[in-house]
This record gives sequence, C-alpha cells and structure tokens, in this order.
Amino acid sequence: MSDVLKTARRIVVKVGSSLVTNEGRGLDAEAIAHWSRQLAGLAGQGREVVMVSSGAIAEGMKRLGWSVRPKEIHELQAAAAVGQMGLAQMYETQLREQGLRSAQVLLTHADLADRERYLNARSTLLTLLSHQVVPVINENDTVVTDEIKFGDNDTLGALVANLVEADVLVILTDQKGLYSADPRKDPGARFIHEAQAGDPELERMAGGAGSAIGKGGMITKVLAAKRAASSGASTVIAWGREPDVLLRLAAGESIGTLLVATTPKLAARKQWMADHLQLRGAVVVDEGAAAKVRHEGKSLLPIGMMEVVGEFARGDVIAVRTKDGTEIARGLANYSSAEARLIARKPSSEFERLLGFTGEPEMIHRDNLVLV
Repeated sequence: MSDVLKTARRIVVKVGSSLVTNEGRGLDAEAIAHWSRQLAGLAGQGREVVMVSSGAIAEGMKRLGWSVRPKEIHELQAAAAVGQMGLAQMYETQLREQGLRSAQVLLTHADLADRERYLNARSTLLTLLSHQVVPVINENDTVVTDEIKFGDNDTLGALVANLVEADVLVILTDQKGLYSADPRKDPGARFIHEAQAGDPELERMAGGAGSAIGKGGMITKVLAAKRAASSGASTVIAWGREPDVLLRLAAGESIGTLLVATTPKLAARKQWMADHLQLRGAVVVDEGAAAKVRHEGKSLLPIGMMEVVGEFARGDVIAVRTKDGTEIARGLANYSSAEARLIARKPSSEFERLLGFTGEPEMIHRDNLVLV
C-alpha cells in the first residue's frame, strides 16, 4: 500500500451507522471509545483529525423505541433530533477521556454549495484544528429534507475532505474493503487492495445496496473517493472493527482498499484556480508585491495593492496584475472588492478600524494563489 497515510498530516475519518450503533442496537460506547483512543494516538503524532459520524437517526430510533426506519420526513427529523443529543454526548465523553477536546458541527450540502457559508464552515473547522479540537461532523438532518431522502455521510465525508484540504479520507465501514463483485453472492469475488480513485471500473464493481441500518452502499464510497480525489485526497475503505485500524494505517500497514488520488493536493487546488476562465475582478499591485508573489512565493498583502478592479465577493477567484496590466497570478480573495478598497495600501494593524472586524492578514494566501 502507498505511503499516503504514513505522511498524511490532516485526516478525515468517516464512520457508518451500522458501526456507530452496533447494527442499530444503540450507540456502541466501546467502539467509539476504541476510535477515540486511536484519534488521540494520531493527535499525539502531530496529525489533525476530523470525525464525520453517522448514527443520529439510528440512535434516535432506538431511544424512541422504533424498530423500523420511518419513511415520513418529519419522523426522520424527530429521530435525528433525539439521536443527535446522545451522539454528541458520547463522542464528547470518550474523546475527553483521551485528553482531547471536541466540537459538534452540523452541516448540510447547502452549507458547502453556498460560497459564503462554505468559507465560514472552512474557517470554523480550520480554527478548531488549530486549537487541537476534534470536530465531530454530522449532517443537520433535523432541519433539512433533501439530505435525509438522498444524502449520505460518505459524500459528506468527501466534501469535508475537500473543505479542509485533507490529505486522506478514511471511510470505516462494516466491509473489509472493495471487492470486484459482491462477496456475499459471488465466491469468486476478488479483493481490491489498491486502485486509482475515479476509475470507472470501480463504480461497476461497487453496485448494490448497503446495510439495513445505513443509507449508502459501497457505490457511495467509491463515488466519495472520486470526489475527494478532486482536491488531491486519497481514500481508504476499511473495516471499522479492525483492531487499531487508524493507527496501523498511519504506520503504513496495508489494510482495506486504498483509492489513490492521482493529482497532488496543492496541484489539484491550484489547477482548479488556474482553470477559472470567468474571473470576478482583479487587484493591481506595486513592484515590491509583484516580486514577492512571483519570486519569493509569498502571500499577497493588502499593503501592496494599488487598485481594486471589478466587483467580487470573499472566496471568488481574482487576478493579480502589475501596473502595466500583466496578469502574474490568480487566487482566492480573502476580502470582497468593497473591503479590499478600504484596506488597500494599509497594514493589517488597521484592518479592524477600517472594516469593523479583524480578518486574515493576507488578501490572497500563498496556498490559495497560483502563478500564471
């Protein structure tokens, strides 16, 4: 197996409903304690970990005494509301016993589709990680209907991996990994140890439904790996009850199925920015700022901006131009055009006075900037 996990600094771990709730019998404290201990081990190695956990609806069903998953949306939402209390409490208790702080983050696909909400979610998660807090993420099933009817946390795990620019997505499931066919039906099914994420053949192999408790099957995991690979994150699909699975994966052991992202993380992000044909606007910079961006790999600071061109919002891709109009770079704006005009030629110490809040010191961070 590739060394992608051995070198991974930021890892998103997704666990499915059947694992978290012991096939629907209620939250499995022993299993969550097991994963929490491993998360503490990863944190001790200097790694950052985000947990995406299913289980709210299944736990709510158990607490409400329902043996069959309801079909009515309002009942699913009620189950999620009841179950989310227990899910968050369980993770908080188990992670605290390992010396880790945790935070509950409820997201919807809409949060990640809207630019402003996407950036706010990203900032929150990165801030939590910077303070050594483990975010425990679930879909906000109590208020959203589409996610309950069509969503799955495999997809959410991939979206979160994209959001925080993770190195690896680990999907823990009740299967050993991906087979060439359903091993329950085909005794000749071949185990897939490693493949390329996004290979169309994988989708053919992974057809079929999941467990009775969970929402997705292996196909959702293969598609999640494809989505995660778009930002350069590789994916591992492995059995969640494998002893010390996360620690052994991080040590480079071959467990489960590795779906490798072919584009490196930073290259994938910068290629996406470079391919933006519709730029929302531009900033014109002085010679000093141009030299630092071009030749020293530095971020673009507002103090080096001479002019702001066009109208754009925070998070839009904008051009960086010299006085003669030459585009030297493009990247993600940390400030809107209106805000940029206020802080142009100003040091970061004046941002709060000018804007009413303290934001990032850079107009475009070097990780979000690509030379053209």
